[in-house]
Amino acid sequence: MMKVLLLNGSRREKCCTYTALTEVAAALNSRGIGTEVIHAVPTEDTVASVAEKLKEADGLVIGSPVYWASPSGEMVSFLDKLSAAGGAYLKHKPAAAVASARRAGTTATLDVLLKYLEYHQTLIVSSNYWNMVHGNSPEEVKQDAEGLQIMHVLGANMAWLLKCLEAGRKAGIEAPETPPKVFTNFIR
Repeated sequence: MMKVLLLNGSRREKCCTYTALTEVAAALNSRGIGTEVIHAVPTEDTVASVAEKLKEADGLVIGSPVYWASPSGEMVSFLDKLSAAGGAYLKHKPAAAVASARRAGTTATLDVLLKYLEYHQTLIVSSNYWNMVHGNSPEEVKQDAEGLQIMHVLGANMAWLLKCLEAGRKAGIEAPETPPKVFTNFIR
């Protein structure tokens, strides 16, 4: 069975970001895709565990609340460490970023989160609007009908892409080779 990891970068394990991620997971599960929501605490053990799970995972969703118009410091720290420990395992995997906020800062947060995914050549999955929910508590997030729909469409789109990639592999279509990275330095 295919599996998607969902990383919750909130300080609170089961709050608004978790609520959004469980909505994505429900959409994936209803389409036969397994999921695991992980509280992304930036400890060495947790990062190492997630890096190992990324080897086998078929996709990734990273989620963070908005703190000071950015992802949580915990999520940034976690992703910095995960990039070093397991970033290579993200190559050509479907991935998405999700932000939760009481009010604003979501697009800036998504911008930061997406940069981690883009650097590692993930296949970015989108929804029918920016991947965000609003609310100050899980109960309020559950009242954000538009946000919940966005999470469900995101999960459906990811499930579809995962199945397309699986069909492509079965048909002999291989991922493109990546050339060695070129580094340009303008200071001489």
